[in-house]
Amino acid sequence: MSAQGEGEPERGRRAEGAPVLDARVGSLSGPGAGGTTATVIVAAAANFGVALAKAVAGVLSGSSAMLAEAGHSVADTLTEVLLLTSLKRGTKAADEDHPLGHGAERYIWALLASVATFVGGGVFALYDGVRALTHERTPGDPLVSYLVLAVAFVLEGLSLRTGLRQATGRARHFRVPILRYLQHTPDTAVKAVVMEDSAALVGLALAALGLLGGQLTHSGVWDGVASVLIGVLLIVVAVVLGSANAQLLVGRALPPPMRAAVRRELLAVRHIEAVMELTTLVQGPGEILIAAKVDFRDLSTSDQIEWACEEAESRLRALIPAVRRVYLDPTPPRPAASRGGP
Repeated sequence: MSAQGEGEPERGRRAEGAPVLDARVGSLSGPGAGGTTATVIVAAAANFGVALAKAVAGVLSGSSAMLAEAGHSVADTLTEVLLLTSLKRGTKAADEDHPLGHGAERYIWALLASVATFVGGGVFALYDGVRALTHERTPGDPLVSYLVLAVAFVLEGLSLRTGLRQATGRARHFRVPILRYLQHTPDTAVKAVVMEDSAALVGLALAALGLLGGQLTHSGVWDGVASVLIGVLLIVVAVVLGSANAQLLVGRALPPPMRAAVRRELLAVRHIEAVMELTTLVQGPGEILIAAKVDFRDLSTSDQIEWACEEAESRLRALIPAVRRVYLDPTPPRPAASRGGP
């Protein structure tokens, strides 16, 4: 088949014989593939230890920002547990009761994880911050809190480095900037780890500034403001992650250039004359379903139609390595005015 364009494989075009790679679709190969579980485990271990230390420091110092950060880390730990559950259940093989597999289940658990971040982290931090502002407290000795924040910063930084290393490898594989990869990837687990660890580092900085402000002014206002800002930060992260998972849970089609490439590939099969309807669905990272109503040539025999279906599936798998299921429905031609576009 002739080339469908040059360069920019991430936009659904390919050179002769080269598969299409697109960050919005994902794949099961390349640098960083299969490393999501390890990334989440590292993040969970770091958050659990940090949560305990922050809680103790918050009680000893009476710092609202430290207690907000403790709630943040508890929420992050619960989030990682839910993400691990999503990774395990999302890879279960298809069976008679679930013929399309369990790929979408990972987005259900990931959506619950974003809810945990929203409620357990964001809402708790906002509540404690507002309480600190309305019932001003005299700051205690912040030394323990500073030490805990320093250790937490190191641990969260190591966790973030693990997540960024995987995300960077995947971004290079798809030949896109890392921010674009994180924005569009269907692997929302690694996206959650990177975003939450980044928010954790910002939250630690805000908590430190709140402690410093209280130490210099002997006022608890700074501590309360820091807690409120941490809450707002976590709510923003939760909303972004929740929106990404909800979109994939509802069902996201292939990008328009890739749908056009799929249509061209089907029409390149000798016995296919027209593609009346084309449905594509990203079921999970590296897992795509393609279904189409196609018009076969009237003179094609049943054997030719069967081999045409096999050829079409082979072409689509070669075009997009993430294709796992292809369903073609022989359909009589329709009037030209009723045929849809790509």
